[in-house]
Amino acid sequence: MAHDRLRPDTMTQRIGASQWRAALKLFPYVWQYKRRVLMAFGLLFCAKLANVSVPLMLKEIVDHLQKPTVALALPMLFIVLYGVLRFGNTGLSELRDALFARVLQRAMRGVIFDVFRHLHAQSLRFHLERRTGALAADIERGARSTRFLINFSLFNIAPTLLEILMVAGILFVKYDPWFGGITLGALVVYIAFTVGVTNWRLKFRRAMNETDAAANARAIDSLLNYETVKYFNNETYESERLNHELRQAEEAAVQSEISLAWLNAGQAFIIAIGVTAMMGLAAKGVANKSMTIGDLVLVNAYLLQLFIPLNFLGTVYREIRNALTDMEKIFGLLGQPSEIQDHPNAQPLALNRAEVRFEAVDFAYDARRPILHAIDFVIPAGRKVAVVGPSGAGKSTLARLLFRFFDVSGGRILIDGQDIRLATQDSVRATIGIVPQDTVLFNDSLYHNIEYGRPGASREEVLEAARAAHLDRFIAGLPDGYDTVVGERGLKLSGGEKQRVAIARTILKNPPIMVFDEATSSLDSGTEQAIQEELTQIARNRTTLVIAHRLSTVVDADEILVLKAGRIIERGSHGELMIQDGHYAEMWRLQLREEQKLPA
Repeated sequence: MAHDRLRPDTMTQRIGASQWRAALKLFPYVWQYKRRVLMAFGLLFCAKLANVSVPLMLKEIVDHLQKPTVALALPMLFIVLYGVLRFGNTGLSELRDALFARVLQRAMRGVIFDVFRHLHAQSLRFHLERRTGALAADIERGARSTRFLINFSLFNIAPTLLEILMVAGILFVKYDPWFGGITLGALVVYIAFTVGVTNWRLKFRRAMNETDAAANARAIDSLLNYETVKYFNNETYESERLNHELRQAEEAAVQSEISLAWLNAGQAFIIAIGVTAMMGLAAKGVANKSMTIGDLVLVNAYLLQLFIPLNFLGTVYREIRNALTDMEKIFGLLGQPSEIQDHPNAQPLALNRAEVRFEAVDFAYDARRPILHAIDFVIPAGRKVAVVGPSGAGKSTLARLLFRFFDVSGGRILIDGQDIRLATQDSVRATIGIVPQDTVLFNDSLYHNIEYGRPGASREEVLEAARAAHLDRFIAGLPDGYDTVVGERGLKLSGGEKQRVAIARTILKNPPIMVFDEATSSLDSGTEQAIQEELTQIARNRTTLVIAHRLSTVVDADEILVLKAGRIIERGSHGELMIQDGHYAEMWRLQLREEQKLPA
């Protein structure tokens, strides 16, 4: 903490500059509705003009009522004008808010939509390195802060400053220049104090946000892994880990509240000095007959109109700086470039026969640790190629590269002779269907999870896909049928049921290229055999890449590639590889002994 206090002012300035740059990014979201914005500002100006005129009417009422022979009609006229101006201020302000409501909501919707779309455009690497809980907390706080910043910066800070300048001008013209001087002097000191202390407090707010996000991420991560926590009887351990994060969040929040108390006290002191000086000057004017009682009432009314909003202005400025701190992360996400982007001249993939070719492909998630080395193979149109090998050999990486979750480090991947890096990502992914090893479902109905393969498909098409995946009998036995909600990540379904849902939605997608990424390795033998038959059926006449751990599932492949340490060490059909009596044959014999439970 001591180190933080010794940071140079340039660090604070740099942070502040980045926050204001983030705020400027909001401008296009608001200005696209410029007609409404300009009309709202017109109403705002009229409302403030009415508000500033209220004390002038109050002064005239008091002064006329003090005259012994005054007719009642004249004060009544000022009283009516007083009421009209009071209502005008409120009515115009409400009309402004109603007019601006659509701008505010559409701007918020635009920001959240763009952030969500940008997150989906990020690479798999981005999502593997982020914690979902922390990301969700950042987005939630950023969205809330966006609303606050748009609303209060436009309709609280600017109007209050405008009103103060109007009042100071009236006081300069009508009364002793000291009145205007004290008003502006108090304003300058107040703003300088508020800005200085608020900027100093930013480090506490940042620390509070970071520790709060960490605690939120820890809690969500633990709840998502509820079963694992139970398996190892680690409820107390998880609670203590969360408690550690909460203690840090507590300390940061306390520091933030203490610094806020100092800020509030300083602001109150400045306002008290200003109010006392103004009232003392007004009382002196009344005493020496240079001012009337009405003038004293006017000054007092202006003090109430100025310093109460000014106190609120300090609160709003603090909250705006807090909002900028919160919003910085959400716009930081928007500013983060996607690792995998379409080439500037990318064209949709021109699909013909759906031949897949890997040419001298090299790849590394980290340059210090290469994964694939000079991978060369072809999957002819309508044929099946299988990749086998030990864990960590790079088998699943092939599927990720084909789907363009990552780009190759060297070489190229072609579909019908076209480098997939030169085609649009959407067109490449539309041609490929994947049945993964670990199927993750949305916490929604079975129908929605199947339809997800091709949103907008007809109900009959969805039901046909379920029948083709042999899900129809299972669903018919459920009380809610297709409306059954599958739970978080599909946890209410068994492994086999989830795999059938994955198969059904891939059937519905109807892609010309299929990838089975160890799609049956986590299932029992009976379920595996049934699902394997379904996979074989949907792969018929499609270009198919099978990544397998169990060799018995790939004996019918046109070619089998044996991958080890990122290199193809053997290739051929099952029969050819058995004749070679190499690594594949040894793996086959080992798995056969395991299945038959014979001694090695």
